[in-house]
Amino acid sequence: MAAITLRQVTKTYGHGARAVAVIHGVSAEIADGEFIVVVGPSGCGKSTLLRMVAGLEEISGGEIAIGGRVVNDIEPAERDIAMVFQNYALYPHMSVYDNMAYGLKIAGLPKAEIHARVQKAAGILELGALLERKPRQLSGGQRQRVAMGRAIVRQPQVFLFDEPLSNLDAKLRAGTRLEIRKLHAELGVTSLFVTHDQVEAMTLGQRLIVMNAGRIEQIGTPEQVYLRPASTFVAGFIGSPPMNLLPGHVRGARFETGGVLLELPAPPPPAAVLTMGVRPEHVQPDPAGPWPLRVEMIEMLGAERLLHGRLGSAAFTLRVDATLAAPRVGDTVPVRVPAEHLHWFDSASGQRA
Repeated sequence: MAAITLRQVTKTYGHGARAVAVIHGVSAEIADGEFIVVVGPSGCGKSTLLRMVAGLEEISGGEIAIGGRVVNDIEPAERDIAMVFQNYALYPHMSVYDNMAYGLKIAGLPKAEIHARVQKAAGILELGALLERKPRQLSGGQRQRVAMGRAIVRQPQVFLFDEPLSNLDAKLRAGTRLEIRKLHAELGVTSLFVTHDQVEAMTLGQRLIVMNAGRIEQIGTPEQVYLRPASTFVAGFIGSPPMNLLPGHVRGARFETGGVLLELPAPPPPAAVLTMGVRPEHVQPDPAGPWPLRVEMIEMLGAERLLHGRLGSAAFTLRVDATLAAPRVGDTVPVRVPAEHLHWFDSASGQRA
């Protein structure tokens, strides 16, 4: 196992006036045995960053170290990493056993050791009964487990996962997430997992690296990122539905947004132009509530409802227990938000105030 260190890593395509920078000075420390999820929207640079760690993309600047060894100029095969891709990339004419053993055969390992490694990985991933099957005889989830087994038998210092669950349906994704967590708990290998899916990120990562436009917005545990987002980008990206973000102006003990003045339960930070953030689940319907929400749409989600409406002209969503009596579209529902659940951001920079 090994730690991963990224020091001011940059990536630029092209030269001169046509150069396009896609990674802008990324720095991070990933501890030995840690499971880190890199999450962000499509095009934010997360897969490019992973490919640079793997050696599949050259870095334009900075330094990448694995296990204390700088690997900038080291070939992928010599970095002691194993990668699991979105595409399973299994050999269709080979059995599951041969797919998992192929890399070890090429490396010249003894047959007995190959057999032992494949059997151990098959046991961990519950593939023992499938070893003689061809990939076409497997489900999508089983194929992804074979791809992970092929990585496990390598016994690398680092696992790199590039959106490995994207091709699976929702039920299979949930089951495979559980298998990946169990796998990491058993093997304890340093892992870097890339996804655009915030649910995968929150459930898998010991820490998250949230990326936006080639830069790191925030690094922290899932709880830290969710409960104390560092910017309006993180607040709006992490959480489903996302945090309500209301730009406006402080007017004494009130906040003006969407053409209405909202009474505040506590003084805001000392800045005139702020964006107020509120998670939908932290909004409380209350007959004496100071904020009048005009309901425009109701979503029934089983155990809960989402009420979509407006505070003045500002869009606003709250989540309520489905056992509570539902308002009707067009009703005005008084709501309140406890002071500890208000988030404040600088409107100009987007950073937490």
